[in-house]
Amino acid sequence: MINSPTHQRRSSLLPAVLGAALAVGGVLLGTHGVQAAEVAAEVAHGGVPHLDGRLLSAAWVVPFAGILLSIALFPLLAPMVWHHHFGKISAIWALAFLVPFAATFGVDLATYELLHTVLLEYIPFIVLLTALFTVAGGVRLTGSLVGTPAANTVGLALGTVLASLMGTTGASMLLIRPLLRANEHRRHKVHTVVFFIFLVSNVGGSLTPLGDPPLFLGFLKGVDFFWPTVHLIGPMAFLSGLLLVIYFVLDLVLHTRDPGKHPLIEGVHEREPIRIEGSVNLLLLVAIIGAVLLSGVWHPGVGVTLYHVTVSLETIVSNLLLLGITGLSLTLTSKQSRRLNGFSWGPILEVAKLFAAIFLTIIPAIAILKAGTDGALGAIISAVNEGGKPNPAAYFWATGILSSFLDNAPTYLIFFNTAGGDAKMLMSDLSLTLTAISAGAVFMGANSYIGNAPNFMVKAIAEERGVAMPSFFGYMAWSCGILVPLLGLTTLVFFL
Repeated sequence: MINSPTHQRRSSLLPAVLGAALAVGGVLLGTHGVQAAEVAAEVAHGGVPHLDGRLLSAAWVVPFAGILLSIALFPLLAPMVWHHHFGKISAIWALAFLVPFAATFGVDLATYELLHTVLLEYIPFIVLLTALFTVAGGVRLTGSLVGTPAANTVGLALGTVLASLMGTTGASMLLIRPLLRANEHRRHKVHTVVFFIFLVSNVGGSLTPLGDPPLFLGFLKGVDFFWPTVHLIGPMAFLSGLLLVIYFVLDLVLHTRDPGKHPLIEGVHEREPIRIEGSVNLLLLVAIIGAVLLSGVWHPGVGVTLYHVTVSLETIVSNLLLLGITGLSLTLTSKQSRRLNGFSWGPILEVAKLFAAIFLTIIPAIAILKAGTDGALGAIISAVNEGGKPNPAAYFWATGILSSFLDNAPTYLIFFNTAGGDAKMLMSDLSLTLTAISAGAVFMGANSYIGNAPNFMVKAIAEERGVAMPSFFGYMAWSCGILVPLLGLTTLVFFL
């Protein structure tokens, strides 16, 4: 079987990716040589390295498209190759951007961009996800959990509310395992996980800065803490209410066709009261929220600088606190409880490797968007304004579509600044525009697996528990068929 034509064909996909990445690198090496020399000269004279997005053509986004297509197609065309080599494939695409970038714009600028991304974005991102993943994975619900349509819908509604209190990642990691365990007797489980991603991992995080990173960035830029609560409660309740109704009807139909054989349903066991094991982790979740808020409200004005990249003291302290909380969770939680909870490091390792490539290859895309109308993607920026005035519906969709595939936090900032960047003005005269930007960044992270970090983690956990989750494009068929029409209806009701 090892030498079968099918295996050879699938195995050949890995060198094919390497060949494609090398070809992309060759193309990128030939772009903007004169302007790159100007940037290198600026760095050589002692200036802080700066990537001017106006110098970049759309070709620099190809490595980012390459990692996205790999995530989408490899699990379909060569699942075993992807399972064993997704880390290598991710590294190939990251190098396909980094090496030509260093050769074209200079090692100094490449080093600066690499350190800036790793120290200020990737490490805090992974540290926070690891803390939430570990702490939430230590909470185990025991007792009679039965995934009936009513119970599932109540669980999704609860998770939607909790997402704004403990973040979409925290709520997702806390509730996905109990939900999967409650439905393990059911044949049809995919729809439950998909709606979980829609609601708990995305839409539910729209009411406070704790819910989703874009809103936290808005808080740091001067948006009042409870401003999203007041202005997004309408769109969030409208969209989540429709999703819950659709889910209940769908789950009721599927449950009627095949309720599954659950010991409690069959009368084999008596109902056991629901209990919480590892309840100390609930306190640690509160501690995580405190550590995150600390970095937003405490600014001592000092930090550590490494090659022009300054990591503030509050960021360092916050990350150390999160790592300490992770260690406490591992120490204080029973290993047997984690084992029975199905806890493993596989999902977080997968996210860490894939998002390392995504964070690097996304650098030119974000730089081009920051260049505004002068960048290669200037048409997107121009499309959100009409006659010099913001068009809330256009901001909602532009922010949302980019947040479906790019990091929604910097995307939020780009359109926040495009709309003027004045928090007081945006909260008052342009409140509808800020509402549209905020809703687009949070809601539409559910459009693809990579739109928001919890999406991929929930998918990985579900697959580890035996749920045959849809492929990248298969999931988008769900989001385009159900979520996108509802987003259109939301636009009509709130942003036109």
